[in-house]
Order: sequence, then structure tokens, then C-alpha cells
Amino acid sequence: MTHSASSAPEIEAVRRKAAGSSFYAAMRLMPKSEREAMYAIYVFCRAVDDIADDGLGTRAERHAALDQWRSDVTRLCAGGAAGKAAFLAEMFARYRPRLDDFLAVIDGMDMDVAEDIVAPDLATPRSLLRPRGERRRPALHQGLRMEEGPGFALAHHLGRALQLANILRDLDEDAAIHRLYLPREFLLGAGVSIGEPLEVLANPALDKACREVAKLAHGHYREAGRVIAAKPKGNLRAPRLMGAVYSEILRKMEAAGWASPRSRVRIPKAQLAMIILRHGLHA
Repeated sequence: MTHSASSAPEIEAVRRKAAGSSFYAAMRLMPKSEREAMYAIYVFCRAVDDIADDGLGTRAERHAALDQWRSDVTRLCAGGAAGKAAFLAEMFARYRPRLDDFLAVIDGMDMDVAEDIVAPDLATPRSLLRPRGERRRPALHQGLRMEEGPGFALAHHLGRALQLANILRDLDEDAAIHRLYLPREFLLGAGVSIGEPLEVLANPALDKACREVAKLAHGHYREAGRVIAAKPKGNLRAPRLMGAVYSEILRKMEAAGWASPRSRVRIPKAQLAMIILRHGLHA
């Protein structure tokens, strides 16, 4: 897949930053044209994510920046002048992704700009909750290349599992910017009072609430596994590998627990290589 001169450095920068990660390893298993399309999507997700997270400008200015992305992507989808989204043009022309997926990502960023999310309840639409690093939803939909039924089911369950794993993995990073994505019901059920995120994370009962979130994630991994086991037509290698890697990260977090002080869980390169051999190399 070719890119305009202006977008090529952005795509390459993302590739360099992602190298060695589980995301990069999964993408390397895809055909080149699809892999390059997903890098373009990832550049989009990083761009709007940075607007929500970098704290630059007033809330009104960040809302306006996200509105501009909405307009640019919508015009691109309609065949008009795409502005900042021009680097997505070839991917849109080749794969015809759903505009709603891109708008949903922007909506999630806008929710964080509107107010700092602290302990949302379980009824809050999951599509609007976006922990730091949660940029994969449109990439998952785009990359599976399946018929609609199993494709959306797998994207939903795997995307939700990855989201929950990221919520648990990024507790301290999110709290540092006054955000907490753990469900209110789980916190209160564990006896944790809702307050400032850093104070919530210092509560000794936090571990119990986090384990409830982990149970939800495992349930979604199982449902994703059922879809993959049915062997629908489509690209199964990348989602199979991403599920295997992130479910292992989740197990490592459960083993370590979420009591303070926490350290970020990582998979050693040798173990990641074994997971790739086990889950990523067969069709």
C-alpha cells in the first residue's frame, strides 16, 4: 500500500514505536496491504488520542480539534476533501471500512475531553469508554476481513477484552491524569469509596474490584475463542495472537495482584516469541 509523502513519515514513526510490541507482532502476520491499512488506522487513532490526553489547550479547543477530525473523516467517506484525514484515503477506497467505527473512536476521546471519567457505572456504553492505549476497535473491525456476523462478534469480544485488560494495566497512568475506568459497581461492592483516582488506587480493597474486571475480560476472551474455533472465513491469525498475548498479560496481572505499589506487567521477548510460534503461525 502506498501513502502520500506527507503521511509516510507518520506511518513509519508508528511502525518504529510499535516494533517489539504484541500489536506489531500480530500485524506482521497480516498480508502487507492489510497491515499497512491498519498502520494508517493506528495513526488516526493516535492523533485523536493525543488530543484527549496531552492536555494542551482548553477543553473547548480540544473539542474543536476533534470536531475537525469528525468533519474530515466524514468528508473522506463521502468522497470529498479530507483535510487531516487524507492519509486514510487509499485505505478507505480499498477496504470500505465503517465510518461509524472512526466516529465512535472520536466520541470516546470527546467524552474524556468533556470531563475526567471517574468510576463509570456498568450501564455506560462501553464503546465510549476509552482507557489510554485503547485504539484498536476500528483496526480490529478492519483487519478481520470476515463476513459480518462472526466478524463483528469477534471484534466486539476481543476488543472488549483488550479494553478491560488495558484498564487494569494502565490504572496508575490513568490516575495521573485524573481518570479511573474501573466500574463503580465493582468498587463499591469491594468496599472502595469513590473519590480522587489516586486515593481510590491506594485503597487496600482495590484488588477485589480489579479481579471482578478480570473476570469480565476472561469471559470476553472465551467468547472470542469460540468464534475463532468455529473457523469462519477471514484473517484469524492476528486476532488469535492478540488474544493469546493479552490473556497472558491478564494472567500475569492476576498473579501479581493490584495492591499498591504496582509495576507494569510485561511479557519477556522469549515468551512472546513462544506465544507467536504457538498461536500465530498456523492458519
